[in-house]
Amino acid sequence: MISSFLTPPRRQYVLCAFLLSALSITTFHADAFTPNKWKATVSVPPSYSSSLARADSSTLHVLKEPQRAVASTATENDEQMSIQAVAVDGLNKMIGFNGMEPPPFGYERYKAISLQAIDKVAEKHPQLEPHLDDIRLSGLVFPFKASPYYVDELIDWESESLREDPFYRLVFPTMDMMEKHHREKLVKAKEGGDPAVLMKTVAEIREDLNPHPAGQKTLNAPKNADLTGVQHKYSETVLVFPAAAQTCHAYCTYCFRWAQFIGDDELRFAQKEANYLFEYLAEHEEVSDILMTGGDPMIMKTKSLSQYLEPLCDPNFLPHIKNVRIGTRSLTFWPQRFTTDTDADELITLMRRVRQEGGRHLAVMAHLGHVRELSTDKVARAVERIQTEAYATIRSQSPVMRGINDDADVWAEKWRKEVQMGIIPYYMFMARDTGAQKFFDVPLVKAQRIFSDALRYTSGLIRTVRGPSMSCTPGKVELTGVEEIMGEKAFVLRFLQCRDEAWIGRPFFAKYDPDAVWFDNLEPLPGMQLPWDEFGLPRPITKPLN
Repeated sequence: MISSFLTPPRRQYVLCAFLLSALSITTFHADAFTPNKWKATVSVPPSYSSSLARADSSTLHVLKEPQRAVASTATENDEQMSIQAVAVDGLNKMIGFNGMEPPPFGYERYKAISLQAIDKVAEKHPQLEPHLDDIRLSGLVFPFKASPYYVDELIDWESESLREDPFYRLVFPTMDMMEKHHREKLVKAKEGGDPAVLMKTVAEIREDLNPHPAGQKTLNAPKNADLTGVQHKYSETVLVFPAAAQTCHAYCTYCFRWAQFIGDDELRFAQKEANYLFEYLAEHEEVSDILMTGGDPMIMKTKSLSQYLEPLCDPNFLPHIKNVRIGTRSLTFWPQRFTTDTDADELITLMRRVRQEGGRHLAVMAHLGHVRELSTDKVARAVERIQTEAYATIRSQSPVMRGINDDADVWAEKWRKEVQMGIIPYYMFMARDTGAQKFFDVPLVKAQRIFSDALRYTSGLIRTVRGPSMSCTPGKVELTGVEEIMGEKAFVLRFLQCRDEAWIGRPFFAKYDPDAVWFDNLEPLPGMQLPWDEFGLPRPITKPLN
């Protein structure tokens, strides 16, 4: 019996984790379900052996030479590469490897800290010890992963209240992120001792958390069976989710794409073949921008990333594609990706070629939510390389989150530092209606006040930033302020982006509501209507005014 090797407090976690992981051994699954204890103490049962048998020999070989196996897939077709990349990631996390061979002398090695490794973190940082049970149980629902750089250099372990430190709060989950009925349900399932019931309970809670907000599956995805990782919400921009990029160096507790990391293929966007993306783009000449997203494309090895970027180094290939954006949080979680990773130089060269040879604008869309993220020498060096050697622009964006950055001084200081470093402030977002939104959300009126107060005493160079913005079903809705309209206090809003371009830039109004946190909390003023219907889709404009 597996449980005979484990101490009672951890038995239920490991049994549940084993069942969940064994069901998806060749697919991405949550790092929460990867207990490292198995490697040393648990005999592999027949069901797990049969799952391993279904993986091909090259996948199994990764356990001996993981990095070479990943690199070799880049020379194969896209489909085979993506299948192996998924299997490599899943198997290495199951067995306790991180998918990389020891790096050359002088290079720093990335090794993910997953749920089963938090005991080691607590050994180094004993302040974590009182919170371990909370993290383990909540980590069954919310994916957890951290990086050594983040844990050692950004979290303030000497904080008087560790749980209130913004950078602790950003990566370590807690039961408080769930509503009371979900907490009670999970605790009851765990105490029952039946791993199958626990697994079922976790799935039910996740389903209640709106895994794909804003119509990502139903409205944004093209009706094409080959486009399994593409979204096309706005006419000029296509999002692509490369299969090998559907993980990150670390996971944000508030991530609105948490469903990418839990191992459910029905919920996951993952584009397996770049060729199908390029065929789609060739048919849609209205598209000027590609946004690579995930997960995090910067988790990919450069040889894998080149499948998407190498063709764009030819200016005659899809010439209507003018801009390439890469959404990433690697500057926060692993800035070494651009400096000391074994293929960092190749990455910088590839990025530069997109600009120099392809004649396209390359923008790194950096998720930066706090000035502390910009405080280390490692991130400064990464920013310098991106700007001076890759010739890429860096734009910053982040949601405003309670307990992390819901303070005007934090935003003002962040924006000042970004402009000093040559980073362009771009967006302040609202917490999306998914996952732990109720734990992190900030009322619209407070977010707008934070934005205005932060902007008021800063340089004009910072005023490229927009927000607070809700990326919701009809489009990107910005709250610009509060005014009195026809004798009633009202929100003044506008679309920065919209499914119907006619609405972009046109102001509209909603009743003032101090508790509203999302677009579907808004109500129209008397005699008016909101610009979307009951499904959140834009109403047609019947009378253009300008």
